[in-house]
Amino acid sequence: MDALAEFWRVLTENSDIYIRGFQMTLWLFVVSGAGSLILGTIVGAMRVSPVPVMRAVGTFYVNAVRNTPLTLILMFFALGYPKLASSDSSILPKLDFVQLAIVGLTLYTATYVAEALRSGINTVPLGQAEAARAVGLTFGQSMTQIILPQAFRATVPPMFSVFIALLKNTTVAAAFGVVEAGTIRQYLSERSEPQLQGLIWVAIIFVVLVMVLSVVQRYFERKWKVA
Repeated sequence: MDALAEFWRVLTENSDIYIRGFQMTLWLFVVSGAGSLILGTIVGAMRVSPVPVMRAVGTFYVNAVRNTPLTLILMFFALGYPKLASSDSSILPKLDFVQLAIVGLTLYTATYVAEALRSGINTVPLGQAEAARAVGLTFGQSMTQIILPQAFRATVPPMFSVFIALLKNTTVAAAFGVVEAGTIRQYLSERSEPQLQGLIWVAIIFVVLVMVLSVVQRYFERKWKVA
């Protein structure tokens, strides 16, 4: 009982640290998730575009970013981007570490969103795209009105797997000065609190968040079930 009480005390007496850390984690997740969904949809459409240049740009972006570790991407935005933005001739906007982390996570996650969406687009019968062209719809109109709605329905499981990975990837931002769940251990150490119990609580909270996402995933799977 004493061990259990001590374990519970670590959470209750340091709740301010956990709240602050996970507030930033959720903020990074929500904003980066929304940005990657928008960018990933655009890139996914480019990957199946009839225009060779658009296909080439989309393919290059996906292959280049997916084959680059997230740590290196965030390292560039944390260390390299500020130097580029601070030069006298630079037109780049100056961003803080949180904004840079969002940009890095968005650019990285968008590639996985694009590939998940592309796999969904490939499940839509080719005849529907041909019929759309036959009635005079442009590529953009057929994508937004016919193909993408069906593709999103078909990609619910892989899309949520991407977002679950994004939730866990937010901890990488802790290494670059962003105060989120990954920095909780450091603050517990400063308070001379047992770090093992503190990290176990971090893991438990992440498991709960992933379970919530899994519940949302099952809801959309039932709602958008493909016949």
